[in-house]
Amino acid sequence: MLGEVRITPSILNADKSHLQSEIAKIAQVSDLLHLDIMDNHFVPNLTWDFGAASTIIKSSPLPVDSHLMVADVDEIAVQYAEIGCASVTIHAEATADIPQTLKNIRKAGARSSLGIKPNTDISDYESLIDDVDMFLIMTVEPGFGGQSFMESMMDKVRRTREIIGNRPIWLQVDGGISMKTIEMALDAGADTFVVGSAVFNAPDPAAMVVSLREFATAHGSK
Repeated sequence: MLGEVRITPSILNADKSHLQSEIAKIAQVSDLLHLDIMDNHFVPNLTWDFGAASTIIKSSPLPVDSHLMVADVDEIAVQYAEIGCASVTIHAEATADIPQTLKNIRKAGARSSLGIKPNTDISDYESLIDDVDMFLIMTVEPGFGGQSFMESMMDKVRRTREIIGNRPIWLQVDGGISMKTIEMALDAGADTFVVGSAVFNAPDPAAMVVSLREFATAHGSK
């Protein structure tokens, strides 16, 4: 039986010219706000710099889950924790000292999360289990919203669930999550879902979040 389900809308696909009102639409029904930080180096896209991100984080009515898709992330990860993020995700592929950076994120007051790209083997990072509060398994190649869900990543999600066992570690999936794909991720063992275009392209974003949560909760209780 699945434990608590978390829905974390990503504002990557929100209307950035009306960002505060977009966030307000889903604030009462979501668990966290997913903030994708891209630097056009680690991934081929550029979103918010630290200054712009700080404004979003400090004004957000939701706890912020920052996903740092940036090169040389060790120092900046701690800065995101220090300005008030509830959770900070670093990528295994971009971090010089993964154990120390995860520890530093925790010390600064945030949950420590390790992101894994599609071609990265989760088993290489099993030894870090005591330093991780959440694993993020990418179900698309990071860089752009609106990509198609990679069903082939479900074996990796299952393997990560095995690694986690009964530990209170969240298992997040990010990329192509919708009413059509969330069931596969649930069945593989995910409990935390980043949803971007499926929420912000919906006629009623809040209703979509509620529908996703209701489906996931009902499915997980079977």
